[in-house]
Amino acid sequence: MSLPTIIGFSLSLLLLIGSVLELTTNFKIFLHLSGILMVIGGTLAATLVAFEARYVKMALGMLKSVFSSPKMTRGMLTNEVARVVRWAYMVQKSGVPALEADAKSIKGQDAFLGFGVNLVVSGYSGAEVRQMLENQIETTFQRHTVPVEILKYMASNAPAFGMIATLIGLVVMLDSMGTDPSKLGAGMAVGLLGTLYGVLFARLVIMPTAEKVHQRESIVRFRNLLVTEGLALLADRRNPRFIQDAMNSFLDPGIHFDIDKAQKK
Repeated sequence: MSLPTIIGFSLSLLLLIGSVLELTTNFKIFLHLSGILMVIGGTLAATLVAFEARYVKMALGMLKSVFSSPKMTRGMLTNEVARVVRWAYMVQKSGVPALEADAKSIKGQDAFLGFGVNLVVSGYSGAEVRQMLENQIETTFQRHTVPVEILKYMASNAPAFGMIATLIGLVVMLDSMGTDPSKLGAGMAVGLLGTLYGVLFARLVIMPTAEKVHQRESIVRFRNLLVTEGLALLADRRNPRFIQDAMNSFLDPGIHFDIDKAQKK
């Protein structure tokens, strides 16, 4: 589980509920089913019109996925450098077949890394390996960020449907002014709460999810570019220390891999 995400979301809700309770003990006045249905239902309906259903389903699945732990952390980037450097020593000593045997178990766990190793084993030059892997990185990134665009579209639409709920509430209120004044409160409640729900749904749920998904995909993209550099140099049979320095140039100095320290352990 992603503890910072859970803390941030929970803290936002607590601050919101606490602010309401500070103003009134009758918190039930902030609950109105019609307003919720207009905002969420209208947003989903418009999104299904604008995008293919399978992509909308993927985007909605992201709302849950942000509460899980990220796939990539800073320490893992250092480990990627260490792995490619180890492979460089292996190829230097025993040749490419040793790399193929060592990386066999990885192919089922990491499709990108498995594809990259296959290119190196197949005898492509470093430039060819780099070009093919960068193509895969960019196309994969584009596919995986389609749900982000859908979520941003939903975030932009939710306040608009909140305004629609407001207009409907005002119509109900005005229609009731001459016949049944008791309905004025209900009509105004739908109107004001619709706007509130639209803004909250967009800014507390959808937009933060979109930003976090985009950030995580960008980190994976960066990791893959790092690995691409190492595998391209490995394909050109560059020495392990050169590969280390080239890959470290992508990283923050605080997480650089050091061959000398690793050999002392």
